[in-house]
Amino acid sequence: MSEDRQTRRYPQNLQGVLQLAVEAGSAAEGPAPPEPMSEERKTWLREALTELCKGQMDEVEQMKQCLAVLRKEGSERERGGEEEREDDDEDDERETAFEMLSELCENLDNARDLMTLGGLELCVSQYLNHAQSGLRWRAAQLIASCAQNMPQLQFHLLSIGALPKLLQLTDSDPNPTVRVKALYAVSCLVREQEAGLQAFLSHDGFSVLMRGMQSENEKLRTKSAFLLLNLLTSHPEQKDTLVAMGMVQQLVSVLRTPHSPVHEHVLGALCCLVEDFPQGLKDCRNPALGLEELLRQRSKELQGKEESQEELDFCERLRVMCFSGQQSDDAGMDR
Repeated sequence: MSEDRQTRRYPQNLQGVLQLAVEAGSAAEGPAPPEPMSEERKTWLREALTELCKGQMDEVEQMKQCLAVLRKEGSERERGGEEEREDDDEDDERETAFEMLSELCENLDNARDLMTLGGLELCVSQYLNHAQSGLRWRAAQLIASCAQNMPQLQFHLLSIGALPKLLQLTDSDPNPTVRVKALYAVSCLVREQEAGLQAFLSHDGFSVLMRGMQSENEKLRTKSAFLLLNLLTSHPEQKDTLVAMGMVQQLVSVLRTPHSPVHEHVLGALCCLVEDFPQGLKDCRNPALGLEELLRQRSKELQGKEESQEELDFCERLRVMCFSGQQSDDAGMDR
């Protein structure tokens, strides 16, 4: 037995530590009691755990250093006024800091630590409205990374006013990348988040999506339509609001633009607005829209295109719901 201890090799990484723990647990379940842990093994395990904790501490230190770089710019502004005087090297340094933070915050623990360190407040208060577009979109991207599927951070970001700033960037920023990244952050704050949805509604978020779908920025158009479809699917109670603001007419006008990926999500949204909702159905049937002929023509264009199958399914579904048996339906509605 002593010879076995001398020749035993101890693992060198976290996976090895976990495997050792599993083996120890399995041994403990057996009929024979486990032998006492040797001093050598105790020492190794203590050092391994210390190293693991040190690695986590190192990541916190990295975040602190990144935040120091980002805060330095703010203090220089206070001393020198609002004139933009940073050179390219300083811009690169801050962009690198944001990229490192985004990578580190893929770890949920690090994202929480960033909140504790005040990093999210820094993004919202200084960098969402920064003069440099590369810093604006990186700040929005970091917010999105931290907010994804993390209610604690979503509530925090909502409480410090992140959503109205992100909606404003989505709606009117002159840089297309900023608009797309800001919309991504908006999505991370409102999808599957009731408090986020209420804040979105209070700041007229659906109008922002409507204008986004009419933008010349193809990515923004597609992502706006996708978020609209997602929100309609999750919150069908919003149909009344959307139909009242003329969303059916706006969506049909988007369908008349040159064909693009946005049309699939637009057709899906129209299906949601029509299903079990008479006013949406009535709006789609308005002869002035010419929707029936548009859908018939679109179905012909999509036939046989495997990559467009989902769009074709939406198109056919909408056509059946709106125009199959329309006369009898209209008679029933008149009665």
